[in-house]
Amino acid sequence: MSKEPSEKKETYKKVNPAMKYGGMGVQMGITIGIGVWLGQKLDAYYSTTKPYFTVALALLFLISVMYSIIREVSKD
Repeated sequence: MSKEPSEKKETYKKVNPAMKYGGMGVQMGITIGIGVWLGQKLDAYYSTTKPYFTVALALLFLISVMYSIIREVSKD
């Protein structure tokens, strides 16, 4: 009648690839967006003439999210 624990694990492991990779895209967009927003706030606070913090944080957050995604994809 009831499923064994091993059967439950197998049903949870089956994730639609479109949802998985779509979620990664959303994660990347939000993370880079946070980096840009934070960089703009720092540029405004320090009154920089060029967007140094915006570019630096956007690149830093991009590298970190790419590392995270590559690690997650290589698990499979």
